[in-house]
Amino acid sequence: MDVLSALLDGPRAHGAFLLRSVLKPPWSLRIQDEAPLTLVAMLRGDAWMTPDGGQPGQLTEGDIAIVRGVRAYIVADQPHTEPQIIIHPGQRCTTPDGFELHDAMSLGVRSWGNDVTASSTASVMLTGTYQLDGEISQRLLASLPDSFVIAAAEADQRLVSLLADEMSKDQPGQQAVLDRLLDLLLISSLRVGLDRPDGPAPSWYRAYGDPVVGAALRLIEQHPDYSWTVASLAEKCNCSRALLSRQFTNLVGQPPKGYLTEWRLSLAADLLRDPAMTLAAIAQQVGYSSPFALSAAFKRSRGFSPQHLRAS
Repeated sequence: MDVLSALLDGPRAHGAFLLRSVLKPPWSLRIQDEAPLTLVAMLRGDAWMTPDGGQPGQLTEGDIAIVRGVRAYIVADQPHTEPQIIIHPGQRCTTPDGFELHDAMSLGVRSWGNDVTASSTASVMLTGTYQLDGEISQRLLASLPDSFVIAAAEADQRLVSLLADEMSKDQPGQQAVLDRLLDLLLISSLRVGLDRPDGPAPSWYRAYGDPVVGAALRLIEQHPDYSWTVASLAEKCNCSRALLSRQFTNLVGQPPKGYLTEWRLSLAADLLRDPAMTLAAIAQQVGYSSPFALSAAFKRSRGFSPQHLRAS
């Protein structure tokens, strides 16, 4: 399993917040909801996104913005429009002086805004907000910039249209359908961004393109329970130990054994969130001989025990 697959197979959208916003100018939203990850797709019109302390960037129709981290930002019709609406944690929305707006601006199922008629001058945005807490996905997301944009020509508009259509429905199981569609749109967008030659991909992500190091990464990630050594990895990759160690360290930024340990502990951290998994079962699944060995490695790397993480 690679890091992008882990986003879907491990911590994924579960009851994600999804909203279609219809806003006629002048409009400005200050987003301070502290969400770890947000995806914004411009269904119609334009918008400007300005992070606190940063420069404004324009979103045009069909663009997708991925916003990572908890830093506040403003989305508006123009960069100079003062915020009229504040989005707080829990997706609570108010005026700047605290007046509650959620019910006042409701436009139906998962739809909200200040333009009941959805006039041609209104901007229409689709917003999907995650609450991620798994370490595998965090390892990828922490390496990304605070925000980046996938241009309309690169974005998968079929997924955008399908998600927008499903958001207007309110049928049994609808939330599960929306969660999976949001996951697919996120992964599709991340792949586009990370595969750009000048994109935000970290060095270890680009290492997948190397025939030797990419093969070693896949072996580690797909079989974390195997008792890998540099020698056994090199044999599987048809190269010498010296070549594997040198190329792996140069491209990934750490030696093979260090990456193996971090991958195993990240997997363990995710599995610990499942109360049905015993520490012994987790240790076996991620390649440790006993719960004690896993606990010792976890505490050495993280500074606290697996039991502490599970309790928190």
